[in-house]
Amino acid sequence: MTLAWNLARREMRGGLGGLRLLAVCLFLGVLALAGVGSLSSSIIGGLSSQGQTILGGDLEVRLTQREATPAERAAIRQLGQTADVIRMRAMVRTISAKELLGELKAVDGNWPLYGTASLRGSAPSNATVQTALSKGAVIGEGLADQLGLKVGDTIALGEARFPVTGILDAEPDRAGEGFTLGPTVLIRTDALARTGLLQPGSLYRAHIRVKMPANADVAAATERLKAQFPDAGWRIADRSDGAPGVRRFVERLGQFLSLVSLTALAVAGVGVGNGVASYLDRKSTTIATLKTMGASSKLIVRSYLLQIGSVALVAAAAGALVGAFIPQLVVALAGDALPVPPALGFYPLPLLAAIGFGLLVALAFALPPLARAGALPAARLFRGGVEQWPWPSRRTLALAFAAAALVCALAIAQSSEPLFAAGFLAAAAALLLLLWALAWAIRRAAAALPRPRGVLARLALANLHRPGSMTRQLVVALGLGLTLFATLALIETSFRGEIARTVPAKAPGYFVLDLPKEDEAAFRAKVNGIAPGADLRMVPSLRGPVTAVNGTPVSEMKNIPEGAWILRGDRGLTFSADIPPGNSVVAGRWWSPGYAGPPLVSLDAEAAAQLGLKVGDSITVSVLGTEITATIANLRRIDWDSLGFNFVLVFDPNTLAPAPFTWMATVSPEASQDAGFTRAISAAFPTSSVVKVKDVLGQVSTLLTQMGTAIRAAASVAILAGIAVLIGALAAQARARIYDSVILKLLGATGGQILRSALLEYAALGLIVAGLALGLGTLAGWFTVTRVLQFTWQPDWGVALLTVFAGAAVTLLFGMAGAARALGAKVNGVLREL
Repeated sequence: MTLAWNLARREMRGGLGGLRLLAVCLFLGVLALAGVGSLSSSIIGGLSSQGQTILGGDLEVRLTQREATPAERAAIRQLGQTADVIRMRAMVRTISAKELLGELKAVDGNWPLYGTASLRGSAPSNATVQTALSKGAVIGEGLADQLGLKVGDTIALGEARFPVTGILDAEPDRAGEGFTLGPTVLIRTDALARTGLLQPGSLYRAHIRVKMPANADVAAATERLKAQFPDAGWRIADRSDGAPGVRRFVERLGQFLSLVSLTALAVAGVGVGNGVASYLDRKSTTIATLKTMGASSKLIVRSYLLQIGSVALVAAAAGALVGAFIPQLVVALAGDALPVPPALGFYPLPLLAAIGFGLLVALAFALPPLARAGALPAARLFRGGVEQWPWPSRRTLALAFAAAALVCALAIAQSSEPLFAAGFLAAAAALLLLLWALAWAIRRAAAALPRPRGVLARLALANLHRPGSMTRQLVVALGLGLTLFATLALIETSFRGEIARTVPAKAPGYFVLDLPKEDEAAFRAKVNGIAPGADLRMVPSLRGPVTAVNGTPVSEMKNIPEGAWILRGDRGLTFSADIPPGNSVVAGRWWSPGYAGPPLVSLDAEAAAQLGLKVGDSITVSVLGTEITATIANLRRIDWDSLGFNFVLVFDPNTLAPAPFTWMATVSPEASQDAGFTRAISAAFPTSSVVKVKDVLGQVSTLLTQMGTAIRAAASVAILAGIAVLIGALAAQARARIYDSVILKLLGATGGQILRSALLEYAALGLIVAGLALGLGTLAGWFTVTRVLQFTWQPDWGVALLTVFAGAAVTLLFGMAGAARALGAKVNGVLREL
């Protein structure tokens, strides 16, 4: 190794220009992985470091549609200082008859226990905010901007009016509250009763937050509360995971982007192999000289492996270093779009993982050309320009495959969903092999085709299959990158097409929530008066968590499946005598009309499959603090695309009809009846909330746009890596191109003819790659949309065609640049080198 290192060090003194392709490709691949990993870690770190602020306390007890009993409240207050928060939706109305759905949050004098709130135009101060709340309502900036409100104006909430005493600039616990349908409105809890919004059956959540002593055991306190009140039906969260929904979203998106980045690294690996092969081809004379002087193949392989490894390590480290600053760049460009402020800092684990992945990929792709160079005899190395290089040995191929397998194993092991990661990597590997096979088929087909009569066309066709052609490199590298981009473009446009074309036909125009139980007849009459003939559907609504499955408390269940979302948080509950529209029974039977027996429930078939439940099993829910155990009478398949009221749990009418509940309604007025609908309903039923479906879809569209931007940013690295591979391939055969140009000039060809020949060659190859990418991307996108996401296939072919044929244009552009450069070579200088 000492001799090998001395040889490597002396040769590196002469420059490593031939390994630039390896360095660029590794830099891009590691940059993508390190950037995604650092950003995910910084957001998760922000969730952890700001857990108390995001949650609003060290511990939080959440109750649905009820407040804590005196005994429960006394037990909670023993843990430390408490703050009460009640959250619900409410229509905000102005004196000028404008209205907007807001997220009403009633807080007591201790809010916030952690963090600092602030008002627009004032220094951050909880005391300032509390003073403003004691005099009226504090509204969010979004509400002020949309309704044109300022301090001193008056708003109506339910049956009460409040002066606007401040505009909220910072709300410390906002990130822990998840997705909301409107901007924030803050009032004091003692003013909530005046609104009339808090009625039996109203949809609201009561939060009791606790600030515990510094040395308190939060986990032990949580277990004591659960043991003391096993039937409370509450949810208890602690500061270690103040926003579990945000955490799961970030982890899953980060995992997907990491896998996309690994795909980009695979493209970069092709470039690494090409770069190493090109570098060793340039060094063929040096290698032959060393062999004639007695150097063994092992010594040569070790020497060049040290050179390649040194460059790879520097490139990977540089990529990781730049990737470490991706969180700062994202915060500067799109900080407001992030779910929580990330904890900016240095996160070594994702950086080291990215470097490790990069070096393993470099090893996997560099070993075959390195072994081939070491195995070639000296006499054949001196004839390297015309000699066919041997295939790597079985041992070399086994080592390369072992390095690739280790990359996949590590990626799967660190994934939160190993099956998904394994499937993604298997698909990427299959695509890589398929592109390799297609490149081979293109070369064979080009060799078998009849020779065109035109000299230029014949030359272009020959360049596709002659020794040293770039067909394989281009098809594999750009094909993989363009296929990934085409797949993402087709998935995104198809999903948007589903929303644009299906939602207007299926979705109701409005949701109306929190209608008092006794106002059913009055509401029907009002809708009929302002929108005659409008499609109206009303369903009773309650909420409550699932507390036990087949007698086993959820709190004691271990290894809950990831897809068992019905066990997390509160669930919407309803009852019905008939099968809900858009639902079909797939197992069991619906209860008979007028059923009056023990509690029965109908369960969504997909939720049942996640929990392994069947007809005859039991499920327990907590309704307003009362636990109800019901037998599963049947399983239903739900048409979620209808965007109507779809409930996972539907009870028989006999069980829940006596309970306090509110009505939920969907209304689809004609377009001419749409104007003034919200205002009329809000004025007649001030305690209800009116949600315009179009506004909700706008929020969803914004979220999808942000996700699409993040995915395209990661996927674009694959395109950049593909371009780097293309440039490297052009550079690798630069000598052959120069020789071709010189010979053609000597035979009488003009520069224009040579360029036209190159134009035909690169245009044909670019169109072939674009066509392959479009076909493979269509297949992958169709499978994802129709089989995984279970949507209809409605892509925007214009976007897809623009995406892939932009790749053809890139191929043509760089190919022509290389041809023009070769054309500029001096004939005399080249001939002297032959």
